[in-house]
Amino acid sequence: MWTRMLDTYLKSLVRIGALTLRLPDGLSYRYGPGGEGAPDVTVTIKDEATLRSLALNPHLTLGEAYMDQTLVIDGDDLHGLLELAMRNISAGADSALNRLQGAVRTALTAAIRRNPIAKSKENVAHHYDLSGVLYDLFLDEDRQYSCGYFLTPEDGLEAAQRQKKAHIAAKLLLKPGMKVLDIGCGWGGMALTLARDHGAEVLGVTLSEEQLKIARARAQEAGLADRVRFELMDYRAVTGQFDRVVSVGMFEHVGAAHYTTYFAKVRDLLKPDGVALIHTIGRFTPPGASNPWITKYIFPGGHIPALSEIMEPVEKLDLVPTDVEIWRMHYAYTLRHWHDRFMARRDEAAALYDERFVRMWRFYLVASEQSFRWYGQGVFQLQIARDQNAVPLTRDYLAGKAASAANVAEAAE
Repeated sequence: MWTRMLDTYLKSLVRIGALTLRLPDGLSYRYGPGGEGAPDVTVTIKDEATLRSLALNPHLTLGEAYMDQTLVIDGDDLHGLLELAMRNISAGADSALNRLQGAVRTALTAAIRRNPIAKSKENVAHHYDLSGVLYDLFLDEDRQYSCGYFLTPEDGLEAAQRQKKAHIAAKLLLKPGMKVLDIGCGWGGMALTLARDHGAEVLGVTLSEEQLKIARARAQEAGLADRVRFELMDYRAVTGQFDRVVSVGMFEHVGAAHYTTYFAKVRDLLKPDGVALIHTIGRFTPPGASNPWITKYIFPGGHIPALSEIMEPVEKLDLVPTDVEIWRMHYAYTLRHWHDRFMARRDEAAALYDERFVRMWRFYLVASEQSFRWYGQGVFQLQIARDQNAVPLTRDYLAGKAASAANVAEAAE
């Protein structure tokens, strides 16, 4: 039964590339037309339990089986397998059962993705309170755990992350002495850059105790503790008003049910002439549910928004979208750098945790990269203000400011 069910699914799914499937009983099946420029992958399923789970819920089981080594890919070609899957699903070849499961998850998103303050801290700890040594294995020197900005695909990771920070700083139109709030400040790199290179006074807030500890130590080491303050605090608890608000890679953790709360808070925290820059992963498709494997193992409580989901509360709260920019392949390039760096030091990761963790983390990095290449994901940068005259009339101001800021940052490093 399960073989027949999976066979029917794969016959309808694989229209691009080719897949050879070896089953526990020793039989092999071949799917897809093959062809140059598309993946040709061979997979072995080791037991009947994995076969059954793949037939019933492949979007969850594929990652679990890879972690548990009950599904083995010839040559460990995980990039090829996930490219094959995502290109075909994006072409509309997913099964009726999987589409139904996705529709149910989408319908339940608002109800099950509620992130009250206590739950938000728990969700953040799941991912960001892992050993700091882990992140040193693959991030850049500044620990930028978000998409770099690639002027060319050949840019290195360090350069791309400098360029990202410079681009954001340019959009913030900073002046010395401005008060800036950094929502979801991570390990402090953005806040420290805005203080060091632009003279801002920054409050960074995070729900990760590990990130807070490192961010505060970095501020002391850089001699910036008088201009940068880091607090363990939910954004909903912040008070006062700021000239600028910046948030990079945090909006994905807000929860779809809280978007109006989030933007209302940003509005209230901005001075009348203030400017905010929100940088988030987004989907190019209509609103949908997160991948169940990512939700279970990597980002509980996370949600990748469609642009329509973001703009609805902005419109209702009388905020002005002064600039919307879409980054397409930048995160795919970033993730490939992270993957290659991580795999070069995989033994250190295994020593920190174990081999199953290494396979989990690799699946996360590869699946994320292929999502940005083939599965309708990108990055949205939304610049918003309370007053439409808070930013210049055209975007010409960005090029000179960003280039100058990137040069300053490179010289400082």
